Amino acid sequence: MGAHITISEASARSGVSAKMIRHYEQIGLIDPPVRGENNYRFYDPRLIHELGFIHRSRDLGFSIADIRALLSLWRDRKRPSAEVKAIALAHIAELDEKAAALQAMSRQLRHLAANCHGDDKPDCPILDNLAAVQSSVQSRT
Repeated sequence: MGAHITISEASARSGVSAKMIRHYEQIGLIDPPVRGENNYRFYDPRLIHELGFIHRSRDLGFSIADIRALLSLWRDRKRPSAEVKAIALAHIAELDEKAAALQAMSRQLRHLAANCHGDDKPDCPILDNLAAVQSSVQSRT
């Protein structure tokens, strides 16, 4: 095996759990390992860079589909940077949309919390609001 490393070594060196490495193999994100006589997985040490790339991409919130596309572009040294930028800009738009939705949720909950006295009385607009949402869901079903 020589230059190959085990899944434990790959995990320790990349910061990606062995379980996630196996998952990335199963979905074809990374190449399958070489199997030794004892059926252990043995990886090319260059995989550490790919796992680091995937790990950083996940930290930035990219989807598996985006990571697959980005990995392909990263592996192609003659890639057009316009494709990479397009993926990043699309992801930024998704993040901005999610951030706006979270801000709206925060404002609504902040308003409800400000109007909840937080005392021994049962009145609480937070619960009233949640119950109203539940009622509207039940009326649609």
